[in-house]
Amino acid sequence: QVQLVESGGGLVQPGDSLRLSCVFSGTFFGTYAMGWYRQVPGKQRELVAAIGSTGTIEYEDSVKDRFTIFRDNAKKTAYLQMNSLKPEDTAVYRCNADLALFRVVAGNADWWGQGTQVTVSS
Repeated sequence: QVQLVESGGGLVQPGDSLRLSCVFSGTFFGTYAMGWYRQVPGKQRELVAAIGSTGTIEYEDSVKDRFTIFRDNAKKTAYLQMNSLKPEDTAVYRCNADLALFRVVAGNADWWGQGTQVTVSS
């Protein structure tokens, strides 16, 4: 059993930064691929970023050069550093985990957190 708990969301102004954290409870964290998705009511959830167990990274085009995904295997935590936030980044951000990176990227990961709200508004 794997449990994921996100934190770090909040209300910020355009141009501000946030760092989201996803704490992994379980074993063999280093063998899992991790990802961040976001979802707005009425819209399909979309991949923001993903990182594989060996360092492969993928980003959604709209967040390239602004967001960074990274992981600390000693802390069993995945992070999403979000800079230069825009109103369109407003969403519930959920992390996910799977032993296969392709399942994380496809949105079919076995394990999902409950999400943390990010609101960007002036």
